[in-house]
Amino acid sequence: MRVGVLTGGGDCPGLNAVIRAVVRKGVQEYGYDFIGFRDGWRGPLENDTVPLDIRAVRGILPRGGTILGSSRTNPLKSEDGIRRVKETLVKQEVDALIAIGGEDTLGVAARLSGDYGINCVGVPKTIDNDLSATDYTFGFDTAVNIATEAIDRLHTTAESHMRVLVVEVMGRHAGWIALHSGLAGGANVILIPEQRFDVDQICAWVESRFKIRYAPIVVVAEGAMPKDGDAVLKDDTLDSFGHVRLSGVGEWLAKQIEKRTGKEARTTVLGHVQRGGTPSAFDRWLATRFGLHAIDAVRDEDFGKMVALRGTDIVRVPLAEATARLKTVDPSLYAEAEVFFG
Repeated sequence: MRVGVLTGGGDCPGLNAVIRAVVRKGVQEYGYDFIGFRDGWRGPLENDTVPLDIRAVRGILPRGGTILGSSRTNPLKSEDGIRRVKETLVKQEVDALIAIGGEDTLGVAARLSGDYGINCVGVPKTIDNDLSATDYTFGFDTAVNIATEAIDRLHTTAESHMRVLVVEVMGRHAGWIALHSGLAGGANVILIPEQRFDVDQICAWVESRFKIRYAPIVVVAEGAMPKDGDAVLKDDTLDSFGHVRLSGVGEWLAKQIEKRTGKEARTTVLGHVQRGGTPSAFDRWLATRFGLHAIDAVRDEDFGKMVALRGTDIVRVPLAEATARLKTVDPSLYAEAEVFFG
């Protein structure tokens, strides 16, 4: 059997660990051949490939990013995209395809598998942790650790100058990174997309911290929105999956706080630093297990499935189910953190 592998969407720590596990077990135990497709779905679209063997995956476990490259290419929106993908797979004699990605990448895999008969197995990757069929996605733990460390460091500079520091984190339309890093880092306010925020209430919390000589830290997810407004965007252009480019709410909020309280406020946008660099031990562990179970699904010809973490077990769920809805923060979890606000 010949197996294709691709990594799509935004990069994140742990992608190389999946590739390594898939190839190592596939070659050593099942005698499979592997081929990598460059830059996500662009690879099958344009027949852009790279050889994958055990030598190619040596030493990549601790490396961030992906040796295959990634992109947000959507073959469903490309002219003759499905035909081109199928022709590439036939030309490269690919019997099965392992797609490693988030909602968009796996959504394409679900369509190709369900509607066009392409043998796909999915592996859930996203720092946003917003895939509903799995307890955790790899990449999330590393992103939270990076954000938490940044918040820890910002506490000391905020206290030295007695100013408000607003920390903007990623997450798109889910507040998992903001909630976890904000709670772990001792933030005084945490704002997530699932709960619209009141600027006046935030200012009241900020002023209450200054009364006890404590400089407040406000953690805001990039997709968070005020009660009386819309999402703050860098621009309104859309990518091939129809997504806008989020970011800017931190700077907007800092200006509002300064204007209403008279206190100096600064913004730190963590941005892509959250998805770069060495994966955490947990993400290496989870990504490796996902890879091992993904190649087992290929062996079992259990296509149209995604491997998922349930408790401590790795299970298989239908790709269509895995991409049907986003996993967002439950109000009860957010309420737990509110005791520390202000």
